[in-house]
Amino acid sequence: MAPSTTVPTGIEVRLTVAPVSGTSEAADLLKIHAVAEVLGIPVRAERIEPVKKHGPKLLIALNGQPPVDLFEANAALRYLATHLPRATPPTALTTLRENSLYDVIERRIAAVIYGKRPDVNRIVHDADALLADLVDPSVAAAPDAFSGPELALFSDLYYLFRAIPSDIRTEAPRLAAWSERLGAHPSIRAAVQAAETHIEVVPVVLFQKASLANRRVGQVAKINECPSAPVLPQPGQRNVLITSALPYVNNIPHLGNIIGSTLSADVYARYSRARGHNTLYICGTDEYGTATETKALEEGVSCQALCDKYNAIHRQVYDWFGLSFDHFGRTTTPQQTEIAQDIFHKLNANGYTFEDTMTQLYCEHCSRFLADRYVEGTCPKCAYDDARGDQCDQCGTLLNAADLVNPRCKMDGNRPILRESTHVFLDLPKLQPQVDDFVARSSEAGQWTANGRIITQNWLREGLKPRCITRDLKWGTPVPLPHMTDKVFYVWYDAPIGYPSITANYTPEWAQWWKNPTEVKLYQFMGKDNVPFHTVIFPACELGTGDPWTTLHHINTTEYLNYEGGKFSKSRNVGVFGNNVMETGIPVEVWRYYLLASRPETSDSVFTWTDFIARNNNELLANVGNFVNRVMKFIGSAKYQCALPAWSSDLVEPTSSSGATTNEARLMADVNALLADYITTFDQVKLRGALQLAMAISQRGNGYLQESKLDNTLYAQHRVQCDTVVAVAVNLVYLLAALLYPFMPTTTHAICQQLNAPVRQIPDRFELVLQPGHVVGEADHLFKRIDEKMADVYRARYGGGSGAK
Repeated sequence: MAPSTTVPTGIEVRLTVAPVSGTSEAADLLKIHAVAEVLGIPVRAERIEPVKKHGPKLLIALNGQPPVDLFEANAALRYLATHLPRATPPTALTTLRENSLYDVIERRIAAVIYGKRPDVNRIVHDADALLADLVDPSVAAAPDAFSGPELALFSDLYYLFRAIPSDIRTEAPRLAAWSERLGAHPSIRAAVQAAETHIEVVPVVLFQKASLANRRVGQVAKINECPSAPVLPQPGQRNVLITSALPYVNNIPHLGNIIGSTLSADVYARYSRARGHNTLYICGTDEYGTATETKALEEGVSCQALCDKYNAIHRQVYDWFGLSFDHFGRTTTPQQTEIAQDIFHKLNANGYTFEDTMTQLYCEHCSRFLADRYVEGTCPKCAYDDARGDQCDQCGTLLNAADLVNPRCKMDGNRPILRESTHVFLDLPKLQPQVDDFVARSSEAGQWTANGRIITQNWLREGLKPRCITRDLKWGTPVPLPHMTDKVFYVWYDAPIGYPSITANYTPEWAQWWKNPTEVKLYQFMGKDNVPFHTVIFPACELGTGDPWTTLHHINTTEYLNYEGGKFSKSRNVGVFGNNVMETGIPVEVWRYYLLASRPETSDSVFTWTDFIARNNNELLANVGNFVNRVMKFIGSAKYQCALPAWSSDLVEPTSSSGATTNEARLMADVNALLADYITTFDQVKLRGALQLAMAISQRGNGYLQESKLDNTLYAQHRVQCDTVVAVAVNLVYLLAALLYPFMPTTTHAICQQLNAPVRQIPDRFELVLQPGHVVGEADHLFKRIDEKMADVYRARYGGGSGAK
């Protein structure tokens, strides 16, 4: 284009976007005003609606002879360059040099400024070096000496340069002095003032790598995930003691075992800590008894070696699942012997035990009395032909081995004979009045689950019967009577004492938890087959001692989790067991989520691979993953450079007098209602319901992004609204991270790492605690899609035939 021979009489600028400081549109408008002010040309600017979606953002009309229409600010600068005070004769050499400098600015400076991650040091270095070509030292001090490329560079740098830290600017004194000289010129000041009548001026944020130094987090309570000393009850606080049923040491836990006790208890323990309650979660392997002896015989090892092996396997599985035990122990300890024998001595002294002769099965081939688990046969109640001597797995009835039809010795298959042996019995009929009173009070105050109440009431309604608490075994807690040195305590009596004994291995101050009924609430988690031991037998033993035991407050039970329409069976290689889970390559959070979303709280549920994959893809990925990633990618883009913008209080909290309602106000109200339900539901220990509410809050967040139309257009045309949506959404992501913590702690940590924020407690209300200027980290995907075709692969690998599709 040929240079202009006469100065235009006016410039008209039509804007198809609302320029925001720090954008190329704002820089272009400043260029027009700068050259116009220097040349004394009036400028009229106005907003218009774009004709085409991707059309030019500035339409520039130069009024004069001839009139010229342009679509790019640098083109206007080139056109008017010869009229500037520093203009030189328009020789071919000068024109070529000036045009090439415009290109250099665009290529080396502007491209970096408006890139996704502006490198501030590089910008300053390149701009400073470029001044050698832009500014003639002989005229550098002249107050009105300007060139077109100088105005272009100044306009591109103007908003960014003000945000550059002073220590970086001082490294380029020539650039700093030049920028200050131009910025102080009356024409440039007037140009900035005129341009900013159309520019939305917001702070320009430079990209910073997330760190503790650039966190801007309001008052939030953090979770102490790694206490430095044993947790003890605190007077005046809510002290929560949590146990999960002690898993038998003789096997590898399957998914049903895990959701039935340990994982469920972990979720409530994490929730309790996240609400600021003083919480202790205790578990360990149940290692004494017939089951251990029989398994040791099968494997040809000693009972202790077997216990050591499987205790380590259990620890490995639970560690992989992220279970947050304060202490995971075992029952084969001196503390177990001491506490179990102490309880027995007090029961005996108080008249709640007696001795009686008991007819038992005796294997002549093995020359030994057969403990219940050494005997198999047909259940007299349901005719199941593989019932154990202590309990029928089919109908759940507790049995005496002698009651079995067609009994057989588990070790050699021979039919045993009947022979008498003297044992100690717990006089449950004498203790029933105390047990009845305890159950009535605790089940109401602690809001026991329905199946826990029903199973317990059935036991009490039938009338309690004396229960034998000793067995003719070697592997167990010794009975402390001189004439019973060949006997040990039976698991019904001994195993629940593992809870206080494991606590005693955690801290010598164990009685502060277990003999402190006014300060401590005891929550116990288990499958429904363990209910009577925890609601009747163990409380009866505690009450019979006369000591102030911390008795059960809340029992939380599950029904059965089946596998692909059948039962888990290690012997038949059917089902997913703890060691299998670790081999699948599927992240732990997917397993935790699926098991908790399918938790069999009121009826049996079924694990199927088809459903497992669908929940990952349609719930975790499509709901939580989509919401978090969309928000984090938007704030991490070039628009915000990972820095949280300021929000509009008028949008977040519109005054009631105005009668206005906003997307933000509706969101806050909806989220706070869901949050209140979440807390209430969790306090009632309804884990699946609480998870559903957390997912509903995530879904509400997705809806908020949709109704707010968060995209580039909102940013370009409604910056304040866009800033508010981003600030509110990022804070909602932070709340969601807290709400997911009990269920998926690894996901919570991943979100908080992206947010550059600490893992926080669960608040009572949703508030914007991440403040303007807070710098987040890089966005990353939380979940990955699982191919639906893998269902058949996993089903073939882990049994179940065609499965329940």
